[in-house]
Amino acid sequence: MNSSTMPPMMDQGRGLPSAPRHAPQQRPQQGYYGDYEQPAPAGSRISEGSLPAGYYQGQRSASGGQYPPNQYMPQGRRQYPNAGGPMPPRMESRGVPPQAAGARHQGQRMYQIPHGAALNTDPYRSQSLASTSRPQMFPQSPHAYQQSPANQSRQAPYSHQYSARTTAQGRVVPERHEDRSMSMTGPFHMQDRDAHQTMSGRVIPNRRTPSDLQTANGYMPLAGSYAIASTSQARTTSMVSSTSTYEHSRTLSIASSIAPTVTPSESDSTTLVQRPSRSKSIESERPQTATKIRPPLVYPALLSRVAECFRQKIYVGDRTKNELTYKNAFSGSEAVDVLSYIIRTTDRNLALLLGRALDAQKFFHDVTYEHRLRDSQSEMYQFRETLIDEPEDKSPVNGVFVLLSECYSPTCTREQLCYSIACPRRLEQVSRLNLKINPGLRKDDATNLHDDEADQTDEQKLWINSVPKEVADAVGEREKKRQEVISEICYTERDFVKDLEYLRDFWILPLRSKQSPIPPQRREKVVKTIFSNIIDHPSIHTVSSRFASSLTTRQQKDPIVNNIGDIFLEYVPQFEPFIWYGSKQLEGKFGFENERSVNSHFASFVDEIERKRESRKLELNGYLTKPTTRLARYPLLLENVLKYTEDDSQDKADIPKVLTMIRDLLGRVNAESGKAENRFNLRRLHEQLRFKPNERVDLRLTEEGRELVFKSQFKKSPTDPAEITAFLFDHAVLLVRIKQKGKTEEITAYRRPIPLELLAIREMDEVIPLQGSIKRSSSSLIPSIRTTTSDTKKGEGWPITFRHLGKAGYEQTLYASNQAARKKWLQFIDNAQQRLRARADFFNTTTMSSNFFGGTNQVNCVTPFDGGRKLLYGTDNGIYVSDRKVKEQIPRRVLETPSVTQIDILEEYQLLLVLSNKTLQSYALSALNPDEPALGKRPKKIQNHCSFFKTGICLGRHLVCCVKSTALSTTIKVFEPNDAMTKAKKQKGLGKFISSGHDELRPFKEFYIPTESTSVHFLKSVLCVACARGFEVVSLQTLETQSLLDQADTSLDFVARREGVRPIHIERLNGEFLLNYSEFSFFVNRNGWRARPEWRIDWEGAPQSFALSYPFILAFEPNFIELRNIENGTVHIVPHKSIRMLHSSTHEILYAYEDEKGEDVVEAIDFWKNNRRSDVPGSSSP
Repeated sequence: MNSSTMPPMMDQGRGLPSAPRHAPQQRPQQGYYGDYEQPAPAGSRISEGSLPAGYYQGQRSASGGQYPPNQYMPQGRRQYPNAGGPMPPRMESRGVPPQAAGARHQGQRMYQIPHGAALNTDPYRSQSLASTSRPQMFPQSPHAYQQSPANQSRQAPYSHQYSARTTAQGRVVPERHEDRSMSMTGPFHMQDRDAHQTMSGRVIPNRRTPSDLQTANGYMPLAGSYAIASTSQARTTSMVSSTSTYEHSRTLSIASSIAPTVTPSESDSTTLVQRPSRSKSIESERPQTATKIRPPLVYPALLSRVAECFRQKIYVGDRTKNELTYKNAFSGSEAVDVLSYIIRTTDRNLALLLGRALDAQKFFHDVTYEHRLRDSQSEMYQFRETLIDEPEDKSPVNGVFVLLSECYSPTCTREQLCYSIACPRRLEQVSRLNLKINPGLRKDDATNLHDDEADQTDEQKLWINSVPKEVADAVGEREKKRQEVISEICYTERDFVKDLEYLRDFWILPLRSKQSPIPPQRREKVVKTIFSNIIDHPSIHTVSSRFASSLTTRQQKDPIVNNIGDIFLEYVPQFEPFIWYGSKQLEGKFGFENERSVNSHFASFVDEIERKRESRKLELNGYLTKPTTRLARYPLLLENVLKYTEDDSQDKADIPKVLTMIRDLLGRVNAESGKAENRFNLRRLHEQLRFKPNERVDLRLTEEGRELVFKSQFKKSPTDPAEITAFLFDHAVLLVRIKQKGKTEEITAYRRPIPLELLAIREMDEVIPLQGSIKRSSSSLIPSIRTTTSDTKKGEGWPITFRHLGKAGYEQTLYASNQAARKKWLQFIDNAQQRLRARADFFNTTTMSSNFFGGTNQVNCVTPFDGGRKLLYGTDNGIYVSDRKVKEQIPRRVLETPSVTQIDILEEYQLLLVLSNKTLQSYALSALNPDEPALGKRPKKIQNHCSFFKTGICLGRHLVCCVKSTALSTTIKVFEPNDAMTKAKKQKGLGKFISSGHDELRPFKEFYIPTESTSVHFLKSVLCVACARGFEVVSLQTLETQSLLDQADTSLDFVARREGVRPIHIERLNGEFLLNYSEFSFFVNRNGWRARPEWRIDWEGAPQSFALSYPFILAFEPNFIELRNIENGTVHIVPHKSIRMLHSSTHEILYAYEDEKGEDVVEAIDFWKNNRRSDVPGSSSP
């Protein structure tokens, strides 16, 4: 016997002789859900020790399907000479494949592998490993693309380690060496292995994207690939994916299995049906491609690891079932999708079994607690989450899923029957040894995956079994279906009443008795919290029992029920207790869990009752959800009744009315339960939230109307685990860190909360662009760093840059788990900010000028004149005038005076005061007339080196204060307009005015303050100067100076202690003075003592100017305008760029800002729209 005919010395399970393997480094490829494929290790064999998370060698595929005869399976590759030592010889035993004329005859194997599928004779194999209609029992079509079963690799000892490529008919495709040699001998190299290959060694052809389904060579899509159908779009939301288009690049790990299409009706079928492939199979012209082994994400036999990975991959959100909305839920088909991906299989039945193993340990549950996991898009599930803190070391899932495990017996081999009948290899061993299973061990009835014991309906309850045969035969098929639905309504209502009575008899009454495990002092409160109004007023049991009694009476009156709509019309208006119960349901769940955790006697009582036969193996939470789920089931049942109701029936008119009423109740239940859940979550967060020292902020989470909009996890960097939790409220964003310490969760604020109105997102316009030319003001405040979404790489993550505007602002970049999560977050933020802006209906904004000033001609000041009908603009290039009535008219320049920073008009004296290049000048008001000669437009200098000036009335006189301020001193000259000027203006001709020899302004007073000053304010008899020392009061009669604040008032010490605070503005209100500083505002009385001690505003920004329009105080800083209501403290933010306050009066406030094109926009704010001056619909500042 030569080397070519020597039998192999070892089988597949023992591995290959050690030989050097040189596999090139392969770059990890991105998976579907944000993970990375792990290339096959370059070792002699894949073992549990060589793969992460305990991967095992040679995972079985669980899919069924037809496959070619064993002799045409891929055979082992031959050795290359002198490349790593001798290899065990093998015999080439394959004969001529069917319809393959011309193939050379090869010798027979030294032993023959038995033909036929092992699944045909093994009843112990799980029904998930093959479809009910077993295709391997039927003759194989010579033209169909055949698929091998999951255990085929164990029948052929060479196909696992030596995977030669073959055609569809089984013909061997010769391999080519690195040096392009055509030699058929040599060692096996890992880099020769196909890139798309199952764990059992089967070659998977490449699948092209939908755009390449028809190539130039005419190739069609490969078998087992996903076709682009409507169902695939529904499935994409079930995975937490790092890309929004993974369906086009997805590669299945076991492509020979058939990917089924699931519809809701299939989940309820009584048999398992092999579902057709989503794409057409092809014949032998399929091109061969290089592939890569794709192991499971975790060892699939360990349920704890599968559960952990499942929670990370599944995408939860708001789901609706029977018109009730469930938070943090997912559908059954989404769960099966994710489980199939985790264990790398397309056998959805196997993934369903694995999911039910998790469901059995209460890892998740049906939202209605009615059945176990179903592969259906219409069934919704939620994770089992307790509302109280549990010990950190308590694992919710623990166990081994035997179908995906390896046999633990050291003596178990593929050639010897294992002693255990539950051995995972037993099916293969029986097939290898040609044994027959003892018929005595066969089960009578096969288990159906879609039928639960709890779901079985008593046939006696069916209408056809409850009426005489002649009655059933007397009606048509349509009426039979209608009567069955009516019967279901009646007996399910009676079952619901029985469930309520179970709660009454086994829970409520025993807990209220003297033997109750709850202490007497809080017994009644705990029972009412947990069970709400199930039997207490307003009682659900009372109305439901009467309703069930009426339905039963109608049934007993006539075996054929003509109508039931009238009964619903009578009782549905009495269903208000269901709404009350829905609003208290979450509090009841928390009360139950809290009492169970703190009261061991109550916990023992719960365990005892839940083990009773009357509980039907359903926990208390399952019964507590029945009232709301029962109400949600009425529309579904009534729609079926209406479907089979004849047009002449009274129900045809009554049932639509009932459906409208019930849907209105369901909407109210959703709203009330949503509000209750929101209040509960906010209260819990308020109690647990902790701040760093000196950073505490009152978020007012318990205020009425406060809403928790969204919550998710972020990463500090793309490679870090999710450790930052972000809460989006209706008024602020909060970033926290959640740490588990013992049995409690510690929630600590990571950064200072950001009010939504002070929040700017760098990526907002990039991810969610606005339509048209409108631009978000907040996003325009951040320097643009454009990185298009298409250019963003996975390694760079999906960043969201939060910027807190204002003096205490900061910038924090966090990373979302995928692109969809980032987009969802930005959409929530954008919608919340739009709602806040929509609330700003208490003031009007009017654009005075746009697309004119800007660049080198910036607007510095504005003042109205001519009764407010005209506006005078002071700019860098001169003075412009515009008519407010003619909005289309652009401003025109009337005076060419450079660098105008301040203007004012004394219309009584026909004077125009202009501060240009720090020189105070005066003009005749007639100089604003375009027809005025140049001689009439000559200015008259009043004072040089003027920092600013202010006009006003003090001591009954019109005065002009000219301030010359330096860092160390301030000199203030007070001028008074000449009364003779008024008479001179009445004379005709400018010559008379000039020849009169009078000055327009004459000196009145002059005084000195030894510090820098920023503003001057006119009071009744004194001047108030804002300087570095604070507000100084100056008497114009004696020129005495004193501080406005009385130093004896210790409540004002916070002003003296704060360094760098600048006094800016003062207003007199009802005998009190409102002092506005750069950081805060407060009231003092006329004696300088603190007034309204509890009232104080701490400004979010660093205001540079203020304006008052009672009851609103406006603070202007370069990035936003902060509007505060003086009476109730509410705040509203108007964000813009480069804001300057221009003018303030009792009618309006004028300001300018820079738009996205760099041009100045002048707008006016007025509050005439607000009729209720004391109430602002704004948000409270955190």
